[in-house]
Amino acid sequence: MTRSRWSDLDRPPLNAAALRRAVVVPGGLWTGLDVVEATGSTNSDLTARAGQGAAEGAVLVAEEQTAGRGRLDRRWSAPARSGLFFSVLLRPGEPRTVPADEPAAPPLDQGPVPVNRWGWLPLLAGVATATALSRAAGVDTALKWPNDLLLTVEGEERKAGGILAERVGTAVVVGVGINVSLRAGELPVPTAASLALAGAKGTDRDPLLRAVLRSIADWYGLWRAADGDPAASRLQQTYGAGCATLGRQVRAELPGGKELSGTAVAVDGDGRLVIAGPDGEQAVGAGDVVHLRPDAGEG
Repeated sequence: MTRSRWSDLDRPPLNAAALRRAVVVPGGLWTGLDVVEATGSTNSDLTARAGQGAAEGAVLVAEEQTAGRGRLDRRWSAPARSGLFFSVLLRPGEPRTVPADEPAAPPLDQGPVPVNRWGWLPLLAGVATATALSRAAGVDTALKWPNDLLLTVEGEERKAGGILAERVGTAVVVGVGINVSLRAGELPVPTAASLALAGAKGTDRDPLLRAVLRSIADWYGLWRAADGDPAASRLQQTYGAGCATLGRQVRAELPGGKELSGTAVAVDGDGRLVIAGPDGEQAVGAGDVVHLRPDAGEG
């Protein structure tokens, strides 16, 4: 028997029309929102649209991803309607006109953001997602560098989501995946988590998605207004305050098979993780970071 989209009443489908009315508003960042039943990867689909000239602010949401992609080319999937799987199209490399706060004031024209600051976009999305979920779902959230979302389940930090940013010319496609209603038996690995398992006050995906999109738009507006400066936009400070990696003993598994161990002491102006080790401080811009327990076990 073919499963209906209403087969699991604990996981109702998203209301695309209501979402569009809520987030696609005059003068706002979001210019369109589509919800598809299933796709391989929203990032791949929106990247293709970006290459065809899609406008900044396009949002693509999938009820199910069959070939979702994470950092370091990792693959993952989840049951249909068990999470939020979406991508957004941003064009930081193009000028932008922002409506004035006062009706009589002229709109503000913003120039392109320098390319060397685009690396902050996945961290921006992490800050926006974590702060939105803290408010909307009532759960304590933290970030593992660079952009894994951590929740506490049974007294331990577990990954409940992640972010992947991909550049397409003057555009950046940012994909977000969040485990919302996954049950313990549905987790891809025992160290994963979901909002439900973390005791969220609600798992209705419609208000959660609205909250995250509004938060991304707010932070993107602040960042663009500051020409992408992470300090002037307070993005760097806010990220540091919510980053569970800082102050921890870590092991960074770097490209080429190298490793660097030490204490994570800061996130620098380029979004890199600064690790203090036996040879002094070194900044890591790419790689996989493992949190180490005090007994040198992995966390």
